[in-house]
Formats: sequence, C-alpha cells, structure tokens
Amino acid sequence: MSPRILAALLVVSLIAYATSEENPTMRIEARDVVPTLPKRFGKPVYDLRSSRISVDGFLLGRELFYDQILSRDSSTSCGSCHQHFAAFGHVDHTLSHGIDGRIGKRNVPAIQNEIWSSTFMWDGGVTHMDLQPIAPITDTSEMGETLDRVIKKLSASTKYRRMFRSAFRTETITTYHMLKALSQFIALMVSADARYDRMMEHRDVYTDQEQRGLLAFRARCAACHREPLFTDGSYRNNGIGMDTALRDVGRFAITADPADSLKFKVPSLRNVDRTYPYMHDGRFRTLRAVLDHYGRGTFFGRSPDPALKSTVGMKEHEKKDILAFLLTLTDSTFLHDRRFVDPNIR
Repeated sequence: MSPRILAALLVVSLIAYATSEENPTMRIEARDVVPTLPKRFGKPVYDLRSSRISVDGFLLGRELFYDQILSRDSSTSCGSCHQHFAAFGHVDHTLSHGIDGRIGKRNVPAIQNEIWSSTFMWDGGVTHMDLQPIAPITDTSEMGETLDRVIKKLSASTKYRRMFRSAFRTETITTYHMLKALSQFIALMVSADARYDRMMEHRDVYTDQEQRGLLAFRARCAACHREPLFTDGSYRNNGIGMDTALRDVGRFAITADPADSLKFKVPSLRNVDRTYPYMHDGRFRTLRAVLDHYGRGTFFGRSPDPALKSTVGMKEHEKKDILAFLLTLTDSTFLHDRRFVDPNIR
C-alpha cells in the first residue's frame, strides 16, 4: 500500500475517532450539564427549575445553535454570529451579518452569564431568556425565518425527531421545546474562571500594574460595569452620539420614552479583549479607543449619563493600568470549553 493511501486512511481514522461517541474528550455526561453558580454572582434571574438541564436537552440545544436550518435559506446559524472563541461575540464584522448577504444594524453582543440577566438585546426588547432566540430567527436581516417554518423543517428531520424525543419524551416538535433546548445550552455558558476570579478567591495574585488597574477601574468605570458580572444590567447613554447612517435610537424604540433615547444596555466586560469591536454599533476597534473616548469627556447626544463624569480626565498611566486589569477578565476555561464546540466540525 502506497504511503499516500496510508496517510489518507490515517486521516479518515482520526476524523472518525474525533467524531465518535467513544472519544472521551467529546462525550457529554450528566456531570457536564450541572450549571456553574458562583456565590458571588448571586441568585440567577433565570429559573433553572423550569428548564432542568439534561444531557439530551443540552445536546439538542447545541445542535440547534449551530444548525443553519433555523434560517430561511439555510445559510446562517446562531453560531455564525456568536463565535465560541470570541465569548460568543463576533469579531469578523462591525455589525451582524445574515441571510442573502444582509447586514444588521447592531454589533453582535457576547453570550455569557445570561442566566443572571433579566433583559436581552442592546435595547432590552426581550425580557426572558427562553424568548431571546426568536428575535434573530425572525429578523429579516439576520435569519429571516418564521417559527412555523422552522418547526416544519425540524419535524421533517429524522435526526431532530429522535433528538426531541430523547430530550422531551414527545413525538411532537414544538416552538416551546425548541426554545427550552436552546436555553439549556445557553444556560451553561458561564464565565467565572478568569484570573480576576482566581484573585478574588485568593488562588492567584495580581501584578502591581494589574492591582493599580483594578483600583483605577473601580474609581473610573465600576459605576456602570459593576463587579463581579461587570455590568449593572442598566441602559445608559454613553455619549458616543448617534450613527448618522444607522439612526439607531436604542431603548427609546422599545419604551417610547424620550428619556431613553440613545440608551443601550451596559455590556459585561468579561472576556472584553475577545469581544471587539465595541459599542452597540461597533465603532471602536480597540479598548484603547474606548478609554480615549471616555477620558476626553467630549460626549455627544442629549443627556449623556451622569456616571460619565467619573471617566473625564483619565490620565495616560491610568489607561495603561486599566487595560492591564481588563486582560485579567479573560476566561480561557470558558473560551476553550469542549462542551460548546460546534458538533459538526469537531
């Protein structure tokens, strides 16, 4: 047998092993679907009792998350925009991309620690984690599909009929169970093992610069980005002004309250060095550009948030120290968690 044929057979064998259920690295067991609930995070907002996570439910949710069948033209999945290595954000584009080459109007937010959130989307237009996937699935610039057609496609699939039966003990595929499965997958996306966490638990120590950065962060930034989730979940006008092309008014579109004009949800800063570009419209490519914006104190639009006063006049050494601290929020355990790997490419 020629060396070329032997090499080809070896590659096939390796692929078969990597995708086999016998591969212990890829096997999901009951212990793998127990949610991580750090005490310092407080009680989750999402009621985990209403959607007890099972192995079969998690596997179904993962399959759905990465399957382009949820989009109208089978070109876009949840995972197309929410990329694991970017804390389930999207570093390839400033704005979301969807079917037919369409471009959305907002930057893709990261997905992490969602069970501690009470509202979702940049404008808070979704108020329950189970309902959040409906927004991108039905958005004409993202997945452009209807829930009825999604259920028809899933019901026509032998694979999905089997997976839904295993997860929910029913022959009938419903929107309710589809959303519950996605929630079981998303609920396990907990980022809580960054150096910051290990330092807070006295399992690690900061460098002098990182420690200075933590203190500067608490003085300059923590009014909005509250520890340990590094967001207070509020909606604020951060003074960047309106993008004249997008004309995005933020939370005002949801509440119709003029006071909410140009207010967007405060994002978590966990894994922030992996979730660029920044702001709801992705206008800043670097963290340094973000700090420069806040430090200058030149804020645009009506009624910038009063908390911005704490950032004005930020010194050069403070910016460098804060940048060093922000790197300690990177959670490699989360970013490389085998459970969240796309099952179609491993």
